[in-house]
Amino acid sequence: MPTGTETIVYSLGDGCSITDIVIGKTYTGTIQGFANFGAFVYLNSSIKGLIHKSNMLMSHREGDTVIVRVGNIRDNGNIDLEEIVISSYQIQPVVCKRRTTKLEDLGEKVGRTVTLECQVAQIKQTSGPTIFTLVDESGTENAAGFIEAGKRAFPDVNQGDTVRATGDVMMRGGQVQVELARLEVLHGAEAKEVLDRIEQAIDERAEPADIPMLIDSPVLERLRPEMRKIAKQIRRAVFTAQPILLRHHADADGICSAVAIEQAVVALINDSGGDYDTANYLFKRAPSKAPFYEIEDIVRDLDYATRDNIRFGQKMPLIMLTDNGSTEEDLPAMKMAKVYGIPMIVFDHHHPDEIVDQYLNAHVNPYHVDGDYGITAGMLGTEIARLIFPKVDHQVRHIAAVAGVADRSEAPERQQYLDLVADRYSEEDCRKIALALDYIQFYLRFNDGKELIKDILDLNGDHDRYRNMVDLLVAEAEFAIGEQVKTCMPHVIASTLPNGAHLFQIDVEIHAHKFTFPPPGKTCGEVHDRLCQQYAGKPVVTLGFGPDFVVLRSRGVLMNIPQMVRELREEISGAGVNGGGHLVVGSIKFVEGMREEVIGRLSEKIGEFPTT
Repeated sequence: MPTGTETIVYSLGDGCSITDIVIGKTYTGTIQGFANFGAFVYLNSSIKGLIHKSNMLMSHREGDTVIVRVGNIRDNGNIDLEEIVISSYQIQPVVCKRRTTKLEDLGEKVGRTVTLECQVAQIKQTSGPTIFTLVDESGTENAAGFIEAGKRAFPDVNQGDTVRATGDVMMRGGQVQVELARLEVLHGAEAKEVLDRIEQAIDERAEPADIPMLIDSPVLERLRPEMRKIAKQIRRAVFTAQPILLRHHADADGICSAVAIEQAVVALINDSGGDYDTANYLFKRAPSKAPFYEIEDIVRDLDYATRDNIRFGQKMPLIMLTDNGSTEEDLPAMKMAKVYGIPMIVFDHHHPDEIVDQYLNAHVNPYHVDGDYGITAGMLGTEIARLIFPKVDHQVRHIAAVAGVADRSEAPERQQYLDLVADRYSEEDCRKIALALDYIQFYLRFNDGKELIKDILDLNGDHDRYRNMVDLLVAEAEFAIGEQVKTCMPHVIASTLPNGAHLFQIDVEIHAHKFTFPPPGKTCGEVHDRLCQQYAGKPVVTLGFGPDFVVLRSRGVLMNIPQMVRELREEISGAGVNGGGHLVVGSIKFVEGMREEVIGRLSEKIGEFPTT
């Protein structure tokens, strides 16, 4: 082989295919592996040839660069190479139009070698291969890299990198998977081009469908832009393999709000090519005992999120709060989430405090558009679920009616949602579902009870089991409530406030059964309902208190619980007052030694509000 400065050695670009190779020309290559009969050489990221041992001139190690001449290209695509040694040469790049495959087309490429341009969403090390979750403009798929069992493949590739992947498309467990031969991190303009393309496509895919609301509601229409914003962020999280953690208040309305979203997100994951395991790690629903995001909740959530990030390479989650998240009580948890850069979105119908908005990516609340708590969280969740995945419409629309009945909404929207599903669920059916949810969640405590909750909401397709389960739970709940109220009523203390309202107080710590259904809040509500019947047409306020808490229920008194909490906190030094809720329904906590003073001052404040 003649040598000299005029000798040209070609460098085959990654976009080139076998048809771009010319027999007799000289190319640079990289040793990929060895066999008894020779060495395998990559001419670019996807084209591989063989130097027969009879044509090898020097000893090499894997990863070495070699100069080879193409001796032959066989009919089956095998390339015969000959090693050559050149002392002086000039490299000339061969630039070809890159031929890449989109992830959504992998099902048509089984058994073939493909090149992908993607972003790495997750890296999970198994006992065998390393699994890379890849995202491009068309979808999400897994790719496997293998060096040896349990050893990290392509250790220079990190979560969030933009990469060019080359490998063979295979079917594993009924799912498409790419078995990686090369995984190259892209940089600079090349990475930006790929990432911009992916971002633009995902942004377009994430845009919710333009569908009408289920009912005619000026409040919901004014909320539509922010609801679409939430739906888009959730859709985007699904398309980019970002986990979603949904926290909701553990009452019937909170459960309804969350389960509607759950049904839509799981359906979207499945529609996008995911399976049961994918849905489980991408979406988690967790009830919160309090109607706000407690420190206990965020600490538990951060513990799991950081562990999954380290162990499985998962992204930090998108946190979604439903039927909570709008008040000052949520701030400590929100601040902690911000430290970890976790995005947070909220839809809620508690009276909002503006200060929380600086920690939120989106915030839907009817009070923002001159509505009130009558638009329940379950109503909002049902409408947002339809924006996330419209095909879930008929599956979840009755959930809005259940939520309206559960939270005793007096808004006109409640009746519209009931009318919408009247052919299948009566108002009494909705009341029973709501009571069954409250009853079973009391015993589930911090568990989501996913399948049990779906049975109660008639989402599992077995209507007979739904009926039987709800009837059974309602019978148990009503018996427990009856026993509790019968025990409590003789101990109710009555008085009349300066504004003419009837004030009733009961110590639920010593005059109600503990650690059983109904809990103090619901016990107070049931006692309140019976007092309202007894004093029909008159303003009634019921306080159920314990050593360090009081729960409030009101009818006909225009009070403001969040306002009273703020005032009590400032006026009574050393009481440690906090709490909140809706304007006329809520709870307040304080230190035990200041109970008499707090309840006394609270009663005075209630007596100063106007009545209807």
